[in-house]
Amino acid sequence: MAQAATRPEPCPGLPGPRFAVVGNPENRRVELFTAAVREAGLPAPRVVPWLDVLRDGGAAFGADEVVRLESPGENADVDLALRAMDDPTRVEGSARWYGRFMAAARTLSGGRRLDAPDELGVLFDKRLCHDVLARAGVPVPPSPTSGAAAAVQGWDDVRALMREHRMPRLFVKLAHGSSASGVLAVETAHAGRIRATTSVEMAGGHLHNSLRVRRYRNEREIAAIVDGLAPDGLHVERWMPKASLHARVADLRIVVIGGRATHAVVRTSKSPLTNLHLGGARGELAAAVEAAGARWGEALDICERAAACFPGTLCVGVDLLPATGWQRFTVGEVNAFGDLLPRLTGLPGSGAEGLGTYAAQIAAVRGHPPIAAAPLRAASARHRAASGPPCPTNHPARNHHAHT
Repeated sequence: MAQAATRPEPCPGLPGPRFAVVGNPENRRVELFTAAVREAGLPAPRVVPWLDVLRDGGAAFGADEVVRLESPGENADVDLALRAMDDPTRVEGSARWYGRFMAAARTLSGGRRLDAPDELGVLFDKRLCHDVLARAGVPVPPSPTSGAAAAVQGWDDVRALMREHRMPRLFVKLAHGSSASGVLAVETAHAGRIRATTSVEMAGGHLHNSLRVRRYRNEREIAAIVDGLAPDGLHVERWMPKASLHARVADLRIVVIGGRATHAVVRTSKSPLTNLHLGGARGELAAAVEAAGARWGEALDICERAAACFPGTLCVGVDLLPATGWQRFTVGEVNAFGDLLPRLTGLPGSGAEGLGTYAAQIAAVRGHPPIAAAPLRAASARHRAASGPPCPTNHPARNHHAHT
């Protein structure tokens, strides 16, 4: 068994970093991060509400503040300000959300940011993110919309791309969506019939997010949904057959902090959508590691290579798609706010053993980035040598170093 990396103790007599968080104060993300900061023996972070940033046109931070952005989601007033939708269940408005959120992120000044605004702009555009990953040699599903190469105006364009690129099964995603909002898993059947699996519900002439996964078999209904989503921008990619675990399809969320894969959770489902709020369930990580065997190190390496494409961002959550048989992996998405995994501690040999995702980020900021044990990386090192140089490796745990 790999030996856990030894984390150096803080230097006595020197102050720790002073954190500030831009988020929704009532949200559990802010509460959990605040608790982790206090448990690290540091002063509680200053919380700057997203609503204040949007109303005031920005926020300023002191030179000694380490600034963390949290998701602006799950707040009706913030959602209204970003999407101009008075019903938070509505799917539409993601392009407006993207433009206003990116503008708000750029109004923040001062401090030491744990994210780069330009990188946020890529992470929240699936077309741009796909292109960055593909150009860096990170395995991703084939996509005709990578880098916004093809504009999708509606269902007719999707149908044309399916024919042109020979994609009988594909995912249609909102370019700026999250949490499976506006995602359709589309597949053709015999005699040209179409089926779409999605959480989108059509009601009252509008599209709504639902907690129940639906299957549409009427092409006119599917076309109406896609046509309704298209004005916000769509990303299309090939549906890669996923591995299974205990007779359920499975994928993984891998958290990468300071360049190291530190935390992992298996998500399983009976539908193509594995999101936990849509009926997905956590699977057994030990079973997934066993199924991957010698390829597990390669899986973690792929996630680290994906994260390395965003060197100005301390932490990302990588959605890793294992192919049937658990011997090949592709990256489905890279998430800027993909670290909400309560009660989950670090992988053995990751350097973050015993630490939650927030505690591991605090340790990285204090100058103690996770250090993977050598045996865990043996397979990864061989893969790197075979595949050539990865993305830049100036990870933010080094860039945003704060004295301890």
